[in-house]
Amino acid sequence: MKGFFKFVFASMLGFILSFIVLGLLLVVGIVGLISAAGEEPAKVEANSIIHFSLNYPIVERTVKNPLDNIDIAGIQSNKTLGLNDILAALKRAKTDDNIKGIYLDLSGVQGGMATVEEVRNGLLDFKKSKKFILAYSEIYSQKAYYLASVADKIYINPEGILEFTGLSSQSPFFKGALEKLEIEAQVIKVGTYKSAVEPFILDKMSDANRKQVTSFLGSLYQHMLSGVSSSRKISTDSLFAMANQLKIQKAQDAVTYKLVDGLRYKDQVIDELKTRTGIDKKTDLKSVSLMDYMKANKPEEGDLDSRVAVVYASGEITGGEGDDESIGSERISKALRKVRLDPKIKAVVFRINSGGGSALASDVIWREVALTKKVKPVIVSMGDVAASGGYYIACAADSIFAQPNTITGSIGVFGIIPNMQKFFNNKLGITFDGVKTAEHADLGSTVRPLTASERFIIQTEVNRIYATFTKRVADGRKKTQAYVDSIGQGRVWSGTEALKIGLVDRLGNIDDAIRSAAKMAKVKNYKLVSYPVQKDPFEAIFSGGEDKLKEHFSKLQFGENYVYYQQLQTALKITGIQARLPYTLNIN
Repeated sequence: MKGFFKFVFASMLGFILSFIVLGLLLVVGIVGLISAAGEEPAKVEANSIIHFSLNYPIVERTVKNPLDNIDIAGIQSNKTLGLNDILAALKRAKTDDNIKGIYLDLSGVQGGMATVEEVRNGLLDFKKSKKFILAYSEIYSQKAYYLASVADKIYINPEGILEFTGLSSQSPFFKGALEKLEIEAQVIKVGTYKSAVEPFILDKMSDANRKQVTSFLGSLYQHMLSGVSSSRKISTDSLFAMANQLKIQKAQDAVTYKLVDGLRYKDQVIDELKTRTGIDKKTDLKSVSLMDYMKANKPEEGDLDSRVAVVYASGEITGGEGDDESIGSERISKALRKVRLDPKIKAVVFRINSGGGSALASDVIWREVALTKKVKPVIVSMGDVAASGGYYIACAADSIFAQPNTITGSIGVFGIIPNMQKFFNNKLGITFDGVKTAEHADLGSTVRPLTASERFIIQTEVNRIYATFTKRVADGRKKTQAYVDSIGQGRVWSGTEALKIGLVDRLGNIDDAIRSAAKMAKVKNYKLVSYPVQKDPFEAIFSGGEDKLKEHFSKLQFGENYVYYQQLQTALKITGIQARLPYTLNIN
């Protein structure tokens, strides 16, 4: 009876806490929606500058979030910047007479390499207006400096830091931890380079994996050095030597080697900005934040009867609905069917930013791409990554665009079934017993090891899926299956490398892909529309509210190590055969 009351009390407490959390979310949601409803785009005064800061994560498109400015009980909304609106704001600023220049405040840049490339290209296009770009920071990361290198003037705090050390990629390996826990990762894969499983069976990189990472990381680095070289008029050999010999150790070194134009304090930078905009130094600088300027973006004008649709697919590929941060096969399939059947939509740009996921879900999406291609042009635009399942869903398109620093390829599949028998037996003292009506009724059980025949069965299925994958690519890219296998085997490539071996057709950004789609459809005046339709802001608040709270507090607890916790959590949730990029690539 005592245990019964304990159970009832615990249940009531859980219910009360859930009610409080839901109530809090309701209040926050209402406050946020009221705030958003009354919010107007910032007014831009004459002789203004854009305070261009990228302190928030850059996602593919702006998320409708009415909680952007809400902070209740220490729970802050996760602000993001939509790449689509950043690029649109730069285009508008180029011809906005009230905007005299851009102040790049690059204390932090939260975006992948290809995303940074898109923003950098947008800044280069802005410079064609002859308006100025001035960059300043106390600390420049390598991504931040790559962006800053386009500026007319680059300044750094006299005691500041400029990181110029070359790129590195590091990944955690869990083999030792699994051994201590007596958990065996039973791996079935195809592909010499399919290294997504390595963290669970090795304690360091395999030779094949080291070879591929060395290759694509070198390609990314060469592209970055070339960009800086072009902007700063410094040879790539000199830049390579600076990094290799660690010549930039203090702020003055950056000036000496001409990576920056001078040492300045913030007040001196503000004074220069006032001078450049023709404002008296005793008057406040007129500026508008990038986020506020983005809010005034207007939809593309054009012929309403001629449209080009941009279908966004970002995140892990799974079955089901998914959301703006994950690719649910149902949601993306519906979007592709909608644009295929809409007679006003003349062409489709499929924007992919994904390291893959479920092989089955990838094939479901591939089918919709292939069907859409029969009706109207489909152009793929790759973001930071479009690899494994991300490449699977791309390969049927008419044409594929990638950035030089996009990560792509990884044509391979794998499966992992953990054997936790010893963990339960020896660590927890738990044993299992049962009955079954057929020999393989418990195939895939995690409380016993696979038999030799079961391994053979699963390996056969993995081989079949790999054959299907390479056939899809061969048909889409008009290559032989043998050739696709030779560049496949799970190997990862940079966009530059992928162009040379025929996995992509052109190097270019999303605007290039849109122009190509319109040209294929033979339309000149068109309106851009985006899919899938984003959720209503109020609905978005409550969808996955509990998961969002867990994520929030996990990030607080783990800090910058949250990415490793997230990676392990993802691995534990993997089900079915996977077409997934080798773990999470952390490039610094």
